[in-house]
Amino acid sequence: MVGLDYLAYVGLLVVGCKTMASSNPFFDDIRSRSGVDPPQTEESTEIPELINDPVQTVVKPNGTVSSSVRELLECPVCLNAMYPPIHQCSNGHTLCSGCKPRVHDRCPTCRHELGNIRCLALEKVAASLELPCKYQGFGCIGIYPYYSKLKHESQCAFRPYNCPYAGSECAVVGDIPYLVAHLKDDHKVDMHSGCTFNHRYVKSNPQEVENATWMLTVFSCFGQYFCLHFEAFQLGMAPVYIAFLRFMGDDNEAKNYTYSLEIGGNGRKMTWQGVPRTIRDSHRKVRDSFDGLIIQRNMALFFSGGDKKELKLRVTGRIWKEQ
Repeated sequence: MVGLDYLAYVGLLVVGCKTMASSNPFFDDIRSRSGVDPPQTEESTEIPELINDPVQTVVKPNGTVSSSVRELLECPVCLNAMYPPIHQCSNGHTLCSGCKPRVHDRCPTCRHELGNIRCLALEKVAASLELPCKYQGFGCIGIYPYYSKLKHESQCAFRPYNCPYAGSECAVVGDIPYLVAHLKDDHKVDMHSGCTFNHRYVKSNPQEVENATWMLTVFSCFGQYFCLHFEAFQLGMAPVYIAFLRFMGDDNEAKNYTYSLEIGGNGRKMTWQGVPRTIRDSHRKVRDSFDGLIIQRNMALFFSGGDKKELKLRVTGRIWKEQ
C-alpha cells in the first residue's frame, strides 16, 4: 500500500485540474449526450491484478480512502471511475479512455490536443487502493483492489436483480424480497403457493401475435420464488406460443430444480421438462433461446377446439427439487 502522505501529494498535483474541470460548461454538454459505461475488461492495463478475484472475499482491515483521492480517479466528463489507459493532456488534465474519442482528442478543460499521453502516476495510485464493493448496501462486505473491484462487481452475489416483468420493460432493481413485493403491488401479478400449477390462457383474437398479451405468474415453492411465463411471439414468419419458467435467484441455485410443463386440449397434449433459468438472464434472452415449451399457432388453435377464433389453452406443471 502506498502511504497516505504520498496520496495527498499526488492529490495536490491533480486537484487543481479537477477544480478547473468541475466549473467548465463544456463538460455539461458532453455529459448530456449518451453516457459512457466503465470498461468491462481490464485487458488495456499494464498493471497486474494484485490478487485472484473471487466473487466474495473476507473483509480486510483497511484505511479509509479519502474522498479527494477518489475524486482524482473520476473522469471529469462521464464521472465514472477511470481505468487504464488514463489519458492526460500536456497540462496534466486527465480523462478516461471512453471519453477521449467523444471530445475529438481535445482536452475539454484547456482545449489542447490530448495526443497519447498516459497518466502513469495516477494509474499507480489506483493500483495502491482498496475499496468496498458498490453493492455494500445489499450485504457485500468485501474489500477489493481498485483494478479487481470492477470484475468482482460484475459477478457479486449481492448485486441486485432486474424486475422479471417483461410486459413494460420495467427498470426497477432490487433483492428478491423487494422484487416479489414490487411484482405483487405494482404489476398486480398473480401470486401462488405450491409446487404444482394449473392455469388457463384465453385470448379472443389469436391473430394479433405481435401485440399479444402475455401472462406472468409467481409461485412460492421450497422457500423460493419462480416466474411462469406464457406469451406469443413471431418466430420468423410463423406465430408461436412459448411457456417457460424462471428462478428468482442465481444460476447455481436454479440448477437445483427441475420443472415440467404440459399444454393441451381437445384430447391432445404436449409436454416439456427443463431446468428453470435464472432471472439474471433477461426474459427476451430466454425466449429467444427457445428454452421452453413452444407451440405453433395452428396447433394451439387445434388444442382450443371450436371454430378456432378463440385461443383456450390450459398450462399445467410442477416443480421439484433434485436430490
